[in-house]
Amino acid sequence: MHVTHLSLADFRNYARADVALAPGPVLFVGRNGQGKTNLVEAIAYTGSAASHRVSTDQALIRFGADSSIVRMRVQHDDRAIVIELELNRSAPNRAQANGSPVRMRDLPRYFASVIFAPEDLSLVRGDPGVRRSFLDTLVVQRTPRFAGVLADYDRVVRQRNSLLKSARASRLPAESLTTLDVWDDRLVNLGTELIMARADLVDALRPHVARAYSAVAGDDHLTRMALRLSVDDRDDESSPSEHVDDATVIAERFRARLAELRRAELDRAVTLVGPHRDDLVLELNGLPARGYASHGESWSYALALKLASAEVLRAEAVAGDPVLILDDVFAELDEGRRERLADAVGGFEQVLITASVGADVPERLAATRIGIAAGTIVAEP
Repeated sequence: MHVTHLSLADFRNYARADVALAPGPVLFVGRNGQGKTNLVEAIAYTGSAASHRVSTDQALIRFGADSSIVRMRVQHDDRAIVIELELNRSAPNRAQANGSPVRMRDLPRYFASVIFAPEDLSLVRGDPGVRRSFLDTLVVQRTPRFAGVLADYDRVVRQRNSLLKSARASRLPAESLTTLDVWDDRLVNLGTELIMARADLVDALRPHVARAYSAVAGDDHLTRMALRLSVDDRDDESSPSEHVDDATVIAERFRARLAELRRAELDRAVTLVGPHRDDLVLELNGLPARGYASHGESWSYALALKLASAEVLRAEAVAGDPVLILDDVFAELDEGRRERLADAVGGFEQVLITASVGADVPERLAATRIGIAAGTIVAEP
């Protein structure tokens, strides 16, 4: 799979932009703040309906405009798909695939990409929510129907929290909240399905992460990753859960933990158990990466997670390789890591790279160059 053409209207700092793209590595080069990341952000957004930089779509619409248009042509073998998005300030966003309306959450069915950017250092050093989002994005890319599961689960958590707040305000006894039992059932059913999907994903990622870390770092380090579930009562936040392989057992642990924390939930008026409270534990050489990994090790670990994601999608996707996007990555790497990263990504059908200095990128990844200046596609000198 590769992108053959991208057209933007009022997206970020682009009033208008049209760019043709070829398979293989493509380098977008230009000074900082010119719009290189905005261009690849539009491509990544088309496959996920989410930005890797901001949580609201409003920031993607050019200042002073009411809407933004992203139109992209994707090729896989002899099949072409044209995906068109309309992002609106005061109306729902809309999407089309080959002229037919589709739901925004169904976009992963038509296009897959994996983007690595400097912000991804937070996968290792940041809060659990960053790692949960990473897992859930990839779960949906693997199985698009989970977009609906995630939406339903989030809705149940909101409804349950609302009920807990009402119960706290009215000071109702716990035993009289029969409605809460109904929401508990929905929470457990949807939450268990999501936990099992995440666990299956972690199992699939694990060998690829180990290989990718060694390939990028150039050293033989021991990586380990596992889920830490809120259905387990563990004082050590860096301690992973065990036996996350039986949905029936997980559901039983889920219900037991809800019963155990019922009083605390009523006091705090918030749901304390479920996938929204879980974490992905990352270890390097037997120690938690979050607290012990150096900057270089953390950077290599985050990059390994994204390369592993691309490998998982490549192995499972009917449409072939995902488009791999490396946003301002090479400036952070020494020469050895640059060459090893070039080796690691060389086999993907299309690799889109941004860089402020073209010389930072190995020459074999920079044969096709596209210049960016002030939101305009220019001839690269």
